[in-house]
Amino acid sequence: MLCAPSKLDVPDLTIAENVGWSAAVNHVKAMENFMELKTTLENARVKIIDYSKELTNDEKAVSEQLINRYFVRDLACVLGNRIFLGEAGSSIRRPEYPHAHSLLEKWFPENNIKVKQPSTALECGDVLILNRDAVLINIGMRTTLEAVENIKDRIFQEGFTEIAIIDLPRRSDTLHLDMNCNVANANLVIAKYFMRYFPVHVLTPQTSRFEMTKQFLDRHGFDVYWLEKYNTIPDINFINLNPETLLISKQATKQQWTKHPLLQKKHLIEIEVTELEKGGGGIRCMTLPLVRK
Repeated sequence: MLCAPSKLDVPDLTIAENVGWSAAVNHVKAMENFMELKTTLENARVKIIDYSKELTNDEKAVSEQLINRYFVRDLACVLGNRIFLGEAGSSIRRPEYPHAHSLLEKWFPENNIKVKQPSTALECGDVLILNRDAVLINIGMRTTLEAVENIKDRIFQEGFTEIAIIDLPRRSDTLHLDMNCNVANANLVIAKYFMRYFPVHVLTPQTSRFEMTKQFLDRHGFDVYWLEKYNTIPDINFINLNPETLLISKQATKQQWTKHPLLQKKHLIEIEVTELEKGGGGIRCMTLPLVRK
């Protein structure tokens, strides 16, 4: 699921800073970026739903002015065979969630939906599926510990054996978990080096303990490619199109893709999303996988 950017320009830096963006944004350029993203995904045989086209006229009147609406990753996440519905952690994003959730409830059968937890913040950019056994969740600026506790039993019911909770710094460049780490291969995670110093709280259906982030990832079979220098959004915020192919921003630091042997084997598709990235998120933030092979 994608969502086209709103119809509003963000005309100057003062307004951008007040809405949490890094720079002024031109709507026409943002739409060009969006269409490149959409077309690239379709060319990779991904079925795309632009949810902005499915809204009622009353919803569209509001939605078309919601400048963050194209960051759809935060609205929900699919874990196993269930869609876990998110809850906004900031008031500026709150209207997007009922818009998207009403459509998800219409599109998917009752037994595939509805892990809807109480109104404690859960933005799904903080949820990272590592493999069939483990999920890593950040409780930071936009996701609460209470939300994780509300849904943890349902995550275990979907077959996951461990949930690791990390509490990252609360800054604009660490807003969500996917601005700090990402899965680049079945056995490789890319992460900012500072995460090496953070513990995780590991939950199983029966136990609770603490480990260091590296220890937890090692135990689940992941090598960690630690980045000491990075451009947060383009370098971390990519998606796997298939096991051999990564979709990355043209602004990504190319040297990092040649330093790790597993990344050297990847086919990289680069797209222009610079105008959209000024909103504070990248390719992963703009894409919500609903059905995976």
